[in-house]
Amino acid sequence: MKKVFALISTLLLMTSLFLVGCSSQSEVGGSESSNANSGTKEKEQLLKVANYFASDHPQNVALREKFKPIVEENSNGSLKVEIYDNSQLGAEQEFYDGVRNGTIEMGIPGMIMQSSVEKLGATEWPFLFKDYAHAKKVLTGPIGDELLADLEDIHGVHPLAWSANGFRMFSSRDAIESMEDFNGMRLRMPNIEHYIALGKALGANVTPMPFSEIFTALEQKVVDGQDNPIATLRASGWYEVQNYVLESRHMFSPNLYIINSNVWTSLSEEQQQVIEKSAKEAAAYEWELMEQQYAENKTFLEENGMTFITPSAEFLSEMEEAVAPLYEDYYKEYPWAKDIVERIKAEAN
Repeated sequence: MKKVFALISTLLLMTSLFLVGCSSQSEVGGSESSNANSGTKEKEQLLKVANYFASDHPQNVALREKFKPIVEENSNGSLKVEIYDNSQLGAEQEFYDGVRNGTIEMGIPGMIMQSSVEKLGATEWPFLFKDYAHAKKVLTGPIGDELLADLEDIHGVHPLAWSANGFRMFSSRDAIESMEDFNGMRLRMPNIEHYIALGKALGANVTPMPFSEIFTALEQKVVDGQDNPIATLRASGWYEVQNYVLESRHMFSPNLYIINSNVWTSLSEEQQQVIEKSAKEAAAYEWELMEQQYAENKTFLEENGMTFITPSAEFLSEMEEAVAPLYEDYYKEYPWAKDIVERIKAEAN
């Protein structure tokens, strides 16, 4: 009888150990985690977030300080975030394509998709936005939603939040103090049609190239200048190979938090809410950083040898007049363009 009891005890102990082992394996290496609120299991998902900004740029500060911790905490560990800054997963077109095909879960591109999602191009038309408040009001409101309406259907990426790249300005090796100074300047701009048209309208010789190649091109004098917000100028170290900044504010450039649509639909409703809320909170923080840091960035760049040129009202007017024909082209090409432009301008009041 004792042998029978011993055998039963041994079997019970082995069964218990087997169940504990299975439970531990599920907790450590499985693809599901427990939702503390509902008691249900949720799919575990790694979110790789790619962008082209330097590590200390406000975009990546916001990702580190807001998006990553909020997502991981509020998802009870079912979502993990890894940030790949400074073009680690490829230049903008490459990581955007990665998000589209699902090899990268998330990204923060600029308006690189505008050649086929045409309304998004309107966000970067010249001298359209008055200031940060105007841009944020438009993009985070109904007009911003309208501009994004076709993105997911056309490219298979789900938009989460608008963030700010900032107001673009020209940096250069030689001073730009008048329209004549644009003549013959070799100017790097993104390989986007309306950027190239803007540079040519001002009189420059435009050289399109990826963001990741700008420093070397400036250093080796392949190009004379480029246009980007000064936060990018500072974070990317271009002040080492540039001497002047023209505070032209000729264009506002936004960025977008996006996620692959298949990844998005595979998540639970609770996980989707966590990601979207976290993206909007991080993006709002980044808007604040971009606007607040302008004076600090300007001081830093001046202390590192750069001279800022504030264009006169006459010079600004001449730049606007030079690019005005571009709007006539937009209106002819896109039936919706004039209405969008008028509604955007009305939001500045």
